[in-house]
Amino acid sequence: MADFNQVLSPGNVADGRVNTVVDIPQGSILKIEWDRKRAVHMLDRVEPAVFAKPCNYGFIPQTLDEDGDELDTLIVCDEPLPTGIWLEARIIGIMNFEDDGEMDYKIVVVPADDRNIGDSIKTLDDLGERWKQKVEFHFNHYKDLKKPGSTKVLGWGNIDEAKKIISECIERYQPGNR
Repeated sequence: MADFNQVLSPGNVADGRVNTVVDIPQGSILKIEWDRKRAVHMLDRVEPAVFAKPCNYGFIPQTLDEDGDELDTLIVCDEPLPTGIWLEARIIGIMNFEDDGEMDYKIVVVPADDRNIGDSIKTLDDLGERWKQKVEFHFNHYKDLKKPGSTKVLGWGNIDEAKKIISECIERYQPGNR
C-alpha cells in the first residue's frame, strides 16, 4: 500500500474537488483509521452495531485538522466503498463537529463522476433534511456508551465554508507548520 500523503495531493480545492481516501465503508461497525506514521490503515476498535457508519468515511491527504489528524470526509454514495481506495470527490458542504472539546470538521463530498445519479447532488440541500438528521444523530451519540456527551454536531456549512477549512488544513500540514 502506498503512503497516501506522499502519492496524492489534496486536490483542486479552488475548483471544488478533493482527493479522498476511504477509511470506513458505509454500514461498517469497524473504526478503521489511517496510521500516518506507518502509512497503513489500522483497526482502532469495533463499535456497537447500533453505531454503524451512516455514510462512507475518509480523509483528504496532505491535510491536518485541529485534532491532529487528516481532515475527515463524509462520502455520500449509493454503495459502501472499500477501505483503502481513493477517489476524486466534489465538495458539497461541511459538518462542524466537536469531539472531546476539539474541532473535528467533516467535509461532505460526493464522487466527482457519479453517473448513477447523474451528478445531481450539488449542495447539502440536495441531500435533504432527513440525511442531515441521521448523520447528526450518529455523530452526537456514537460515543455515548463510552463517554456520553463528548461529541456534538455544531451545524452545517456551505461549499465556501468547506473550502476555507480545507485550505487551512492544507496550510497546517505544510512542513514548518506541524
